[in-house]
Amino acid sequence: MVLGKRLQDLREKAGLSYEEAGRALDVTHATIRRMEKAEVGLKLPYVEKLLITYGITEAEQIGGFLALAREANRPGWWHSFRDVLPDWFSAFVSLEGEAAVIRAYEPHYVPGLLQTPDYARAVLHAGLPHAAAEEIDRLVDLRIERQSLLTRPDAPLLWVVMDETVLRRSIGGREVMRDQVAALVRATELPNVRLQVMPFAAGPHPAMYGPFHIFRFQIQELPDIAYSESLVGGVYFDDRDDVSTFLEALDRMCAQAAPAQSTKAILDGMRKEI
Repeated sequence: MVLGKRLQDLREKAGLSYEEAGRALDVTHATIRRMEKAEVGLKLPYVEKLLITYGITEAEQIGGFLALAREANRPGWWHSFRDVLPDWFSAFVSLEGEAAVIRAYEPHYVPGLLQTPDYARAVLHAGLPHAAAEEIDRLVDLRIERQSLLTRPDAPLLWVVMDETVLRRSIGGREVMRDQVAALVRATELPNVRLQVMPFAAGPHPAMYGPFHIFRFQIQELPDIAYSESLVGGVYFDDRDDVSTFLEALDRMCAQAAPAQSTKAILDGMRKEI
């Protein structure tokens, strides 16, 4: 995405249209557009020729750009799970791993980054009733592997608003729920995790239509990206107006939900009720 944005900036600075850039590679304008939107991999010969077309002639500058392109084309760690990971969700895992801030609203279940293995297995069984046991096991492994980003040296801030329904709905039975709530209590002790509970008593709120995530990055070229999921896939939003709508809703919800300082007490009380 970063390299695509840089290619776009160079093309616009050179005063070339998509069609003119496409003619330099003998490809359609749509191919150039997809390269800039990170919808296709970056072929190194294409990249080099585009750089020259855009007036970049210094070998060191071209070499540095190509080195970044090689790195961008390298499969991520989740590539080993490609047998069970849908294409539309691999982008989510990539964004999650690069984000500096991950904000989310979850009305139905504990976010994947905070799920215990048994809770994750129960959620996956419910969502994928026809999946083989081996597929469920692989998806649980993937989910647990994703959680390692919360304890790495450059861990992102994870800020989640969970509906009270998440804690009230029994998933996997009492023991599984007890362990999951205990895991959430431990998560509140991490310096980079902020949890808030939206109690029933708070009434209606701006995001009652469904769950979503917002990713924010330290890299200047990357805009905030919002993600919303359905039964058959996920949708990514990077238009500023669209993302602003998600951000405003989440900001209002954070003000409406119980403050993060009280979450541990809420969870402790919930654990006694299970």
